[in-house]
Amino acid sequence: MHERAILIVDDEESLRLTFAMFLTREGYKNVETAASYDEARAAISRKSFDLVISDIVLGGEKGTELLRHIRESGISCPVVMITGFPNLESASEAVRLGAFDYISKPVNKEKLLKLVRQALAFWELEREKQSLILQNEKYQHYLEAIFSSVGDAIIAVDNDCEILKLNTTAENLLAEFRGDTDSDDKKLPGEMGSACLKDALQVIEKGSIVREHVIECVTVNGTSKMFSINAAPLEIDDQVSNGAVIVVRDVTRADEKNVASSGNQFHGFIGTSRVMQSVYRLIENVGKVETAVLISGESGTGKELTAEALHAESPRSTMPLVKVDCAALPDQLLESELFGHRRGAFTGADRDRPGRLLQADKGTLFLDEIGDITPRLQLRLLRFLQEMTFTPVGMDTPVSVDVRVIAATNVNLKEKVRAGAFREDLYYRLKVVEVILPPLRERKQCLPLLIVHFLTFFSQKHGRHVHQVSDRAMEALLSYTWPGNVRELRHILERGVVLCAGNNLLLEHLPEEILEYTTHPVPAENLSADHALPRHLSREQLFSVTQQEVIEALKRAGGNKTKAARILNIDRSTLYRRLHRFKISTTE
Repeated sequence: MHERAILIVDDEESLRLTFAMFLTREGYKNVETAASYDEARAAISRKSFDLVISDIVLGGEKGTELLRHIRESGISCPVVMITGFPNLESASEAVRLGAFDYISKPVNKEKLLKLVRQALAFWELEREKQSLILQNEKYQHYLEAIFSSVGDAIIAVDNDCEILKLNTTAENLLAEFRGDTDSDDKKLPGEMGSACLKDALQVIEKGSIVREHVIECVTVNGTSKMFSINAAPLEIDDQVSNGAVIVVRDVTRADEKNVASSGNQFHGFIGTSRVMQSVYRLIENVGKVETAVLISGESGTGKELTAEALHAESPRSTMPLVKVDCAALPDQLLESELFGHRRGAFTGADRDRPGRLLQADKGTLFLDEIGDITPRLQLRLLRFLQEMTFTPVGMDTPVSVDVRVIAATNVNLKEKVRAGAFREDLYYRLKVVEVILPPLRERKQCLPLLIVHFLTFFSQKHGRHVHQVSDRAMEALLSYTWPGNVRELRHILERGVVLCAGNNLLLEHLPEEILEYTTHPVPAENLSADHALPRHLSREQLFSVTQQEVIEALKRAGGNKTKAARILNIDRSTLYRRLHRFKISTTE
């Protein structure tokens, strides 16, 4: 059975049905037909096809116009044109527009099946080729991003010690030693250049590797600096005689001025855990590079904050950061919101609207929840990323902008690509560099700092004087798993500050879901004689009641959930969650 989708377009019903029957009997189960140009356009906009077979004459329209529409929409699947009146003009137009083949009627079964096999085989090869090109392009972009953003100076020289390539850090470093002189840009200048040249020659002539060669040099401004040099052979096509790669690190101060490691805060982020330090460094490095970034992470981990940090670290920081929540708007409104529209383009369009892309010109566009956009918008966004031009809804003239795109998602886009719900080519365009935000449960070292920060913030906001958290409340907060991440922590602490009348946030000011995770014992005076569970059980044990205990409590309460919750010493909402978890069906 063949999984490929095939569309047959012909205004003659008998031919449509005959072709569809031939293909279905051959095992092609995903075959659709269209009787007109408009039906074909509707089918193509609704679904992706692997092959389109169209008559050259479609009532009052030409099949070549359909072919033109397919190509202008960015669809690259093979299209076969069939005609009953072959002529040179229509044939040349079909070929010019990219038709896979141009054949004349009558078309018998054998000819049709052979043509379909050839076209699908061609399409399979084309898709594999495009996938390899996209992967290679992504890899090259990724290497360029890393090369450009590394904090150390990287210099590649040939066998004559002339510079082949260097990153931005190296350019800045060499400028310190070159000054305003007219020295050769292909040579390593000054005292530092002489040291690098010596190490490079050792690599080129002896094939040895230089490690941690520490030197002291004076720049053209008279500043004394310390550098660590590492050098290794430059390998191209499995050969080792192409030159050397030199890595130079400024070690003048051991406490290198690094924003990410100098304090507890970084562009609104709070925390000093190792995993967050890695995120900070990645944001610092990638922010300076003009490339697309995909931010991944669970809801509440700070994806919008990351986009703001990337924008602040970029050369575009003085220009607009425009945010779009892709999940908050329906398809048509989102398209208008992104690309803008002309007055009268659709019902309700009473004036021209510039759109967010135009608003973000020279700045950054942040697309939140990118995984929720429709296939139509995926295609439009892909074409924009490829060409940096777009056409507002209802207009014919394309608009060019200079925009850096940052996207975010809380879903696994790779899985959506595998499932066919997200375009692979768009995925690779967006994910040149990926910033993965860890959930709060994986960076609990940050919790005390976050708690103090939010406690102070909300105390000032609501005019309270809550200065600290009790030991029991802190233990409950630290032991909780935080499914809603930092956003949930923020809301819970604001709730606690509002409820707290004194200076200390207590266990009683925390919501019931937090209390489920504390291990402190329940005071005996809080347990009534109706309780079926022993008084010596801890609160954690009380909230971890088993399925059998829930069933027994319901029996004793005659099915009344409120009484059953009292018997189990849990809130009614907790009982409902246990009923849902254990799949227990009851009626009161």
